[in-house]
Amino acid sequence: MKKTIKNIFLFTGIIFGSLTLSHAAIIPPGTKLAINQDIVLHNGSEPASLDVHKVESDVEFDIIHDFFSGLIDTGIDGKLNPDLAVSWETKDNKVWLFHLREGIKWSDGSPITAHDVVFSWRRLIDPQMASPYGSYIENMYITNAKDILAGKKKVDALGVKALDDMTVEVTLEQPLSYFLQMVAHPVMVPISQKAVEKYGEKWTQPNVFVSSGPFKLAEWIVNEKVIGIRNPQYWDNAHTVINKVTYLAVTSETAVVNRYLAGEIDITKSIPSISFNSLKTKLGSQVHISPKLGVYYYEFNTQKAPFNDIRVRQALNLALDKTIISDKVLGQGQKAAYNNTPPNTGGMNLKQPDYASWTLAKRIEKARKLLNEAGYNRNNPLKFNLLYNTSEGHTRIAIAVSSMWKKNLGVDAILQNQEWKTMLDTMHQSNFDVVRYAWTADYDHPASFLNNFVTNSSNNTSLYSNNIYDDLMKKAKTTNDMKYFQQAQDILTRDVPSIPIYYYVSARLVKPYIGGYYISPLGFISLKDLYIIEH
Repeated sequence: MKKTIKNIFLFTGIIFGSLTLSHAAIIPPGTKLAINQDIVLHNGSEPASLDVHKVESDVEFDIIHDFFSGLIDTGIDGKLNPDLAVSWETKDNKVWLFHLREGIKWSDGSPITAHDVVFSWRRLIDPQMASPYGSYIENMYITNAKDILAGKKKVDALGVKALDDMTVEVTLEQPLSYFLQMVAHPVMVPISQKAVEKYGEKWTQPNVFVSSGPFKLAEWIVNEKVIGIRNPQYWDNAHTVINKVTYLAVTSETAVVNRYLAGEIDITKSIPSISFNSLKTKLGSQVHISPKLGVYYYEFNTQKAPFNDIRVRQALNLALDKTIISDKVLGQGQKAAYNNTPPNTGGMNLKQPDYASWTLAKRIEKARKLLNEAGYNRNNPLKFNLLYNTSEGHTRIAIAVSSMWKKNLGVDAILQNQEWKTMLDTMHQSNFDVVRYAWTADYDHPASFLNNFVTNSSNNTSLYSNNIYDDLMKKAKTTNDMKYFQQAQDILTRDVPSIPIYYYVSARLVKPYIGGYYISPLGFISLKDLYIIEH
């Protein structure tokens, strides 16, 4: 059932929420539902944590998206909808008021209040928490966020306050055109202050876990599965159909396909490229390909020799045939990447670098020259470790990339793989040479990708630093002028703190009896919108 609340509109400088609501499963007339409304999803790796402020990838955010509600939500149409906040307003685009929905409760039955929001946002940016997303609030320009993250001010100076139990006031240092989009990200969901203060680090254990979304944690078997069940306290529980969801941690794509074909998995997280064509022929409409705002890349430790030498980074970038990787190694609709930002992100089409139009021979010639200038050649080959998390797909790409480097430059890239959580620890400890990583947009805007390379950003695991780049990003976010984003991207193209490999698509196998299936460009499936058809 679709609810409609007054549309957002602009009048005398005041923005009011909210929008068309799509928080529910919309079941076509005459559809017969299955008696069993349990669903099994392939979630990829074992989650590093379910603590909202300790995670950084879709492995965790996909679950958090279903377990927690934010102030606002992004609907199927990409528009912003009310969630825990029923409306919001501003007079100057700097001071925002969010009005919470009456009667909202945590899964333990206690009320969700504006004080939980304040507690959560302060906890996210607290330097003691050291969240990988700590810089996110700073990028929103919330007052004093930068000084708090730098340890110059206390967390209670953050520009967010509870005016009463039902009203949150957020003060920005300057207007930000995509502020509301940033609020809708899973890292901004409130968590229960009472639960965290009572149980400390153990608040994410199933027996004490407290959530606010359509599902709550029922069971967590490490390296096997996370199970969520309906949360009867969820404010829109009446319009949720799925009763139970199981997220499986399986890193073998072959095993996932076999379990899908055996009826043990309803939706996969990916499709193995090696069997994609045969599965498409065999399963037809069960193969779902959709756009996704994401980029796959190899990141350099720019503070570690020889990757502190720009010539080495440039050479390794130029020597890759990215089209071979996107079209042949993958072949599901991915596109070769030459910028850190996917095309048309936020409606901005940043131009590609000149070398994107060069022949491969020309790129290799330039790469050899650069590497030779840096002191590496056939007689003194460059050797380093290429780290990636355990996955058949990542392995195939790493083998292809290392083969190209060996053939084109005589470089020896030693392949190393680690489990997801271990790799993240290795990356954040800067104990790597080159590491596989990826970024899916937190919100549909180039800043979501380019902020990761600002000096001292909590997401800047390449340790890249360029003052000119930092200044350009400040101007870009202040003005929202594409020319500054373009200039910033041009600097990344020259400095190569990471090598963009390809732009993502979402490739999944979905059982034909799954109704309401949709995946957003940011990569989220909202289980509250799904239902299982009788079959």
